[in-house]
Amino acid sequence: MNILKIKRVLLIIIGSISLVLGVIGILIPVLPTTPFLLLSSFCYLRSSEKLYNWLINHRVFGPYIYNYLTYKAIPKKTKIGAIIFLWCSLILSSIIISSLHIKIFLFLIGIAVSLHIITLKTLSQENLNIVEEQIIKK
Repeated sequence: MNILKIKRVLLIIIGSISLVLGVIGILIPVLPTTPFLLLSSFCYLRSSEKLYNWLINHRVFGPYIYNYLTYKAIPKKTKIGAIIFLWCSLILSSIIISSLHIKIFLFLIGIAVSLHIITLKTLSQENLNIVEEQIIKK
């Protein structure tokens, strides 16, 4: 195998692992979704046009990646939902876990993630409509 083929296969593997971690991050609040999806798009862009096109045109992930890369923003509804889901999950985890150290750690993670989400720009309805029109055209 030549170097380029090895590099391509490694990028596909890294991109796929990153995508799986990003999907898991949707369900587990302490695992960040956006960086993993961005890494996946980076890896797929440099290794597989087919995988890259699938990812950026995906019904769920496509707009998410596009909005973040283009506007460095997320819709208000997404912000609110993410923060509510984050804190519900963290509170439930704190109830289940007895260790005070882990509870403090979860609380600090919750604050950090909440601050990150809050500091992201809020995507306007006008930009959301543009994104939806572009997705429909594809």
